[in-house]
Amino acid sequence: MEDGRLLQWGVFRSLLAILQWWGFNVTVIIINKWIFQKLDFKFPLSVSCVHFICSSIGAYLVIKVLKLKPLIVVDPEDIWKRIFPMSFVFCINIVLGNVSLRYIPVSFMQTIKSFTPATTVVLQWLVWRKYFDWRIWASLIPIVGGILLTSITELSFNMLGFCAALFGCLATSTKTILAESLLHGYKFDSINTVYYMAPFATMILGVPAMLLEGNGVMDWFHTHPSPWAALIIIFSSGVLAFCLNFSIFYVIHSTTAVTFNVAGNLKVAVAVLISWQIFRNPISGLNAVGCGITLVGCTFYGYVRHMLSQQPPGTPRTPRTPRNKMELLPLVNNDKLDDKV
Repeated sequence: MEDGRLLQWGVFRSLLAILQWWGFNVTVIIINKWIFQKLDFKFPLSVSCVHFICSSIGAYLVIKVLKLKPLIVVDPEDIWKRIFPMSFVFCINIVLGNVSLRYIPVSFMQTIKSFTPATTVVLQWLVWRKYFDWRIWASLIPIVGGILLTSITELSFNMLGFCAALFGCLATSTKTILAESLLHGYKFDSINTVYYMAPFATMILGVPAMLLEGNGVMDWFHTHPSPWAALIIIFSSGVLAFCLNFSIFYVIHSTTAVTFNVAGNLKVAVAVLISWQIFRNPISGLNAVGCGITLVGCTFYGYVRHMLSQQPPGTPRTPRTPRNKMELLPLVNNDKLDDKV
């Protein structure tokens, strides 16, 4: 009886974690798109800066004031040698995501983001000469095919937004790969990651944002009919962006890898559906099919990676057996930390 109650509580806890993660993630995406499209605040660097500032303050409060999470102590020398380079890539990743959201619909942007597993595998193969099982390569075929179909049939295609989203995938992959080497020895969770990287990201992006968008922001403030109400929405998006990081920490510790993989792909479908209901961007039948193929491919990729990770070392897989499990599997962990802001 007691075991049954514990099982029910575990299922309820996992479901609650997934729902709150979906809620924060979809809300942040929709509000950011609303800021760019409805509030006419077309300044992605400034929006990213607001997110970094709110996340820096939020992480400080959670770790230092409320003490809800223990601080992972980093050697002062490692802060500049390891954390700063990671913060630079982290900053580029978030900025490119907001730039893409500025120019292309949520549905298209979210579909392109699903390309991240492919870019991670290819980068590790080309640059680091890492070997992957043939089933990993085969699982990438529907992802690539679905994104090609989606891109060709996208009715609101914008080259700048498309390139920003694509390079955002490369930045995400680079961040994931570098984390394995630069952060080796440190077990960062999403909150500690933001605590260390968000202040650096604010420093890196602050000056370019002021130089490139400062005059435009001032003009917008003076011409917008309700600038203070709009600013409340903009800063609210920053607060929600930090809450999203906390929700990621919660969902990672409340679900299995397989559940997280499936929930992550369903989350993309939910974001696409809700954004279409709000913004009514045109979506053709083939475009929807391409998006669906991509999501199925991502789910299949996660399943293949999980299946291979469960095989004991030395199990025959191909004519050339990898020397160890790390040689077999890509470093990307199904975008578990991709939603960090």
